[in-house]
Amino acid sequence: MKLAANNSHTTESPATEKVTKATQANKANILAPSQAKEKVGKLRRMTRICLGIFWPVLPALYLALRPTPSIAKSHEVGEILNQGDLIEAVKHIEQSWEEEYEEYFGRNLADETTTVDSIARTLLALGRETGKKPALLYMLPSPDGLKVILVTEDGPIHRQIPEANRETLLEVAKKFRGDITNPRKRHTRSYLENAQQLYQWAIAPIESALEEQGIETLVFCVGSGLRSIPFAALHDGEEFLVEKYSMGQIPAFKLVDTLYGDVRNSQVLAMGASEFQELPPLPAVPVELSAIVCKNQSRPCPFWQGQRFLNQGFTLEHLKSLLDEQKFQIVHLATHAEFLSGDPDSSYIQLWDSKLTMNRMGELDLGDPPLELLVLSACKTAIGDKEAELGFGGLAVNSGVKSALASLWYVSDSGTLALMAQFYRNLQTAPIKAEALRQAQLALIREEVSLENGELRGSRGSLPLPPELRQSGRENLSHPYYWAAFTMIGSPW
Repeated sequence: MKLAANNSHTTESPATEKVTKATQANKANILAPSQAKEKVGKLRRMTRICLGIFWPVLPALYLALRPTPSIAKSHEVGEILNQGDLIEAVKHIEQSWEEEYEEYFGRNLADETTTVDSIARTLLALGRETGKKPALLYMLPSPDGLKVILVTEDGPIHRQIPEANRETLLEVAKKFRGDITNPRKRHTRSYLENAQQLYQWAIAPIESALEEQGIETLVFCVGSGLRSIPFAALHDGEEFLVEKYSMGQIPAFKLVDTLYGDVRNSQVLAMGASEFQELPPLPAVPVELSAIVCKNQSRPCPFWQGQRFLNQGFTLEHLKSLLDEQKFQIVHLATHAEFLSGDPDSSYIQLWDSKLTMNRMGELDLGDPPLELLVLSACKTAIGDKEAELGFGGLAVNSGVKSALASLWYVSDSGTLALMAQFYRNLQTAPIKAEALRQAQLALIREEVSLENGELRGSRGSLPLPPELRQSGRENLSHPYYWAAFTMIGSPW
């Protein structure tokens, strides 16, 4: 048997030959130790330079590129709604928005779980107790349209408005508020087109259900981008939404103290400042305080019993001591306050000699027992800014109070005086706080209150204005600029 000769040179496959050449190339590229050390040093220097350039902007870059949580959450809710599960959708919304506010304020705000059934039972009980039948209205802006969920004592219903996608909706909302607050447009009705469009998107799809069930109070629980919208000024073509319903705004139903309390015989602490070192003066504040609380407690008083302090008496230490010494149910602060972008320590209430930031509201101990009402009569909230909206929408729950009344923008000093004087008069007789606010807003819309020849004139008499605000003639206060900013936050009851 003859064997084939053994050939020591084997022919490599193309793949093996390719790997061999790559290995030889890698060996050729191996640096000597000194060369490697030099190259590593250069890389480290370049890394430090790049970090020095980009490190300061990395957080902002991350925030800009990451998926927007509110959009992601609305997508999740959308999938649940597509399955027709309203009960799970409401549960998901409540949990999501609770987490949103907890992340902003940096603390736990609630432990219990809220269900559609528990909301419906609470609404039924409050309607019977107050004589004002309420409804809860969730609104979620999303890329595929506005999602509206109405919850009443009879249960939930759902509507989706595809044409009101998030981008379109928020653009119209921004123009709407801009037209109302623009000083050049204060004697026009330029806001009306967008007011009617928003009404058609947000209210018209559930209007028949509201009418059939006899709803009188709307409680708005809305998503990011809508929390700084003056819903009271939405318009159906004939009248404003506030002419039909009293209303309030909440962060989440589970974050609201729904225990009804009658405030009609409450003690009021009214404090404020008319002069500031860095901010514009508020000359009407002395008149505003005197229109709320009587100074002479021994005589019959058409206003509220309590105490009032101006300027130097409006310090943090004095405010704390007064709250410790006496049980007030209502605290009114007539001063500048701003809800700004950033953490809660960016937003503040201006006292006489210092700023009380929102992350320090707990120092006032307003939640033990819960204060019935905190009023901030000269607020401003950045439109469309998520953090500013969270600060405004979470004012009540963060302060520990049941309800808070605040403004979305700075209203003129005299306009604020007009609305506040009317609000406190109505609060003495109205069944719920939101109805007292509604009646005050209606008084301005219907021109039952006006500024005329240096006086604030209304159905119950007149108040002289300070010299800085006196002018001849009559100032019409019916434009939404004067009344739509004021919002009842937290419990409308």
